[in-house]
Amino acid sequence: MNKFFSFFFCIILLASCSQYQKALKSDDVAVKTEAANKMFETGKYLKAIRLYEQVAPAYKGKPQAERLFFMYSKSLYNTKQYYLAGYQFENFSASYPKSEKREEAYFLASECFYKLSPVYSLDQTDTEKALEKVQKFIDTYPNSEYLPKANLYIKELREKLEEKAFEIAKQYNSISDYKGALKAFDNFIADFPGTPFKEEALYYRLDSAFKLAINSVEYKKQERLSYAKTTYINLVKFKSDTRYKTAADDMFATIEQELKQFSK
Repeated sequence: MNKFFSFFFCIILLASCSQYQKALKSDDVAVKTEAANKMFETGKYLKAIRLYEQVAPAYKGKPQAERLFFMYSKSLYNTKQYYLAGYQFENFSASYPKSEKREEAYFLASECFYKLSPVYSLDQTDTEKALEKVQKFIDTYPNSEYLPKANLYIKELREKLEEKAFEIAKQYNSISDYKGALKAFDNFIADFPGTPFKEEALYYRLDSAFKLAINSVEYKKQERLSYAKTTYINLVKFKSDTRYKTAADDMFATIEQELKQFSK
């Protein structure tokens, strides 16, 4: 029985391959289109793509182009060709504003950009683009069935940008660029007020302010020490039992000691 089914499957597979090869060589657009649709329906998306690309020029400006265009875009999506798929879905949405598939195409376009977003440690240009695209979809279709997914994508994309910004600020501190670190941490805290990294960011801002002040030229020292004191107050105000308390208290004691010379 198993041999029979294996034989039967091979016959179907050979017939499918034969139909595909015949369609590739055919000059008949209808034959190619029928074969392309069959490849799409049976999940043979790479073959469908090749055939759709061959027949696309013949359907330009015709009503049948809408369905073909969508299936071609979906084939690219299903083969994880997200750059091309995103571009094609956006073109579809612009070309067929009244299509019943427009909302789905609009969402899939934004999802393609989401899938192109890299891990936070890499350049986040594609993440920023994805955030813009997904937000635009939400603004356009606020009651969409795809809204839960879109909101989840927004959350994940923002978290990547948040983590990237935090790591950049920490890097300034680690290379002893304390001015750059202070600016980066100030921006980070302002841009992400609810961040889970806030305690750590406040501590490293104190650390940067302290080291900048201690190593400062004399005429800028008092001002920088006073700012460092403010960063200490901000940290303990945010979390009085901060896990950085010992190190922070040591820095604060030094700041107070250094400031005494300016009160004489």
